Amino acid sequence: MNESQIDLAHMVALGSIGDEDQRAVREIAEGDDPALRADFNTEVQLNRQALTLFASASATPPPASLRDRVLNMIAAEESESSAPAHTPRNAVHPGSPTA
Repeated sequence: MNESQIDLAHMVALGSIGDEDQRAVREIAEGDDPALRADFNTEVQLNRQALTLFASASATPPPASLRDRVLNMIAAEESESSAPAHTPRNAVHPGSPTA
């Protein structure tokens, strides 16, 4: 693999490839060189594993209050959406006989 293909494997592992890079990945994946395809896939896997290890090593747990705040926000939204809409007393709806 050349340096450009190694860089491309890094970008694939990060999930940050554009249209032009996707074409290059497709050329490797559909190309006639099975050794290049295998090397590329191995490089992508190794990068993903390294990123996973780095992320887990530097991860910090969320604050203890986060779960309660999120559940309270969900409950508030659900109660707002299930409350009947207020209709004015003398409202005339389209299609009603008095419209």
